[in-house]
Amino acid sequence: MQVDVVTIFPEYFAPLELSLIGRACRAGLLGVDLHDLRRWTHDVHRTVDDTPYGGGAGMVMRPEPWGAALDELTGPERTPARLVVPTPVGEPFTQPLAQRFAAEPRLVFACGRYEGIDQRVIDHAAGRMPVSEVSLGDFVIFGGEAAVLVILEAVTRLLPGVLGNAGSLDEESHADGLLEAPVYTKPPHWRGHEVPAVLRSGDHGRVARWRRDQALLRTAARRPDLIARLSTDNLDKEDIALLTAAGFQIPAGDMAE
Repeated sequence: MQVDVVTIFPEYFAPLELSLIGRACRAGLLGVDLHDLRRWTHDVHRTVDDTPYGGGAGMVMRPEPWGAALDELTGPERTPARLVVPTPVGEPFTQPLAQRFAAEPRLVFACGRYEGIDQRVIDHAAGRMPVSEVSLGDFVIFGGEAAVLVILEAVTRLLPGVLGNAGSLDEESHADGLLEAPVYTKPPHWRGHEVPAVLRSGDHGRVARWRRDQALLRTAARRPDLIARLSTDNLDKEDIALLTAAGFQIPAGDMAE
């Protein structure tokens, strides 16, 4: 996968050289090019923002440098790309969205600052390429750079060959709509707390059932909205009994055996 990031703070992305993302880049599994938006300005002050039409606080990023940047980075001679714009008004970033991004050959990230990017930039880009406006949550941060780092972490780990054990992707939080069960390692006893006996039993069937039950109960307690979205087709009779005992009303429907 190829990734291009347009920002006024390229140095913000030094962490991309670290850990698994850095290794993925060195292995050729991921290519990341950083672009300073000010390269596409033409005044002595390299201006990228101006006051908003209609008044109000803050500044808005001007369309001219953004238009020039996207023209160069997404021209007909370049690999087709999806433009990703982190913004508080975007759709929530979720694991399914990360999976869709991971299937793209190329992503171009536009890092807004101040009050955001002139809307005409996004509207014009949408006539030439797929555009995703994405929000990390119901809060506001200084700019899109931190969001891009988070999105890239989520997407990169889904690329083939990045994780040493690809099976871990099947057991983590949100992989099947649930939060992951608690995890433990050695020693079996620590400061008065013990690893659950079932995990030390060697009975793989019991372990799998325990993890499933714990994932359901943890999700029900912490993210009941996720439980509400579960399809009954993905719940077996033991799942239904557990959730019903925990006080959840499961809609009638076909249940997996």
